[in-house]
Amino acid sequence: MDSSGRLSLARRLPTPIRDYDETISAIVQLTAGIESELGSGARIGIGMPGAISPATGLVKNSNSTCLNGRPFQHDVEQALNRPVRLANDANCFALSEAVDGAGKQARIVFGAILGTGVGGGIVVDGKLLVGANAISGEWGHAPLPWPTGDERPGPRCYCGREGCIEAFLSGPSLRRDHHRTTGTDIEPATIVAAAAEGDVSAEATLRRYEDRLARALAAAIDLLDPDVIVIGGGLSQIGRLYQNVPRIWNSAGYIFSDRVDTRLVPPQYGDSSGVRGAAWLWSDDADV
Repeated sequence: MDSSGRLSLARRLPTPIRDYDETISAIVQLTAGIESELGSGARIGIGMPGAISPATGLVKNSNSTCLNGRPFQHDVEQALNRPVRLANDANCFALSEAVDGAGKQARIVFGAILGTGVGGGIVVDGKLLVGANAISGEWGHAPLPWPTGDERPGPRCYCGREGCIEAFLSGPSLRRDHHRTTGTDIEPATIVAAAAEGDVSAEATLRRYEDRLARALAAAIDLLDPDVIVIGGGLSQIGRLYQNVPRIWNSAGYIFSDRVDTRLVPPQYGDSSGVRGAAWLWSDDADV
């Protein structure tokens, strides 16, 4: 990506599964191939699951578990023989959408990832908030606000606790909730399609999901008061969320304000937004 945000070249490789050394090798392979095609060197930004611990310099909180406890940044820099910049992938998503995407010109942008997990990133005045513990924006591992009786104690999350927002709002969680109440195990996209065709049980599943999302985002709004919330991840493609969730958070009084001007919007760059944000990690420099 050049300094104006224009993509010069895009390539994809499957992420190696549970293999740390192969992950490093894949990055080296991508870099070499891209530099060969472009005929020039490149600066490297990486959006990664988890974060680099400020205390140890090692990866923590990654659901790509082979990275945890490893000196990932150091090893990539050694393999590429240059400095790299990296950030949590949800942070990269938020940065991309804040710089020149759906949150462009907004002062405070919250990027909320709803995919295989639930993550988030916060950008203020064009700058990422990382935090003292490098966990800024990790709303997925806060408890679901205002749980109803049948939501207590809540599903068990992979982090080991019960009732986390991620355990209710991730794509797999939506699928499990529908299966639990109907006995039918189908993908979220199939649930959405069935609801659109008048399936009562699918509609009920989506209404539960929308109310839970409204509660979870209401807590984020009370804390951050963002101008814009951009949804990323696979569930960002559910178009009805952008009308129904704000309607719910307004009508249910979930937010501590007389009116709510925060906008809930889809991403401008879809599943390319995270890698664009990784490139924008070099935006303090003249060239990307």
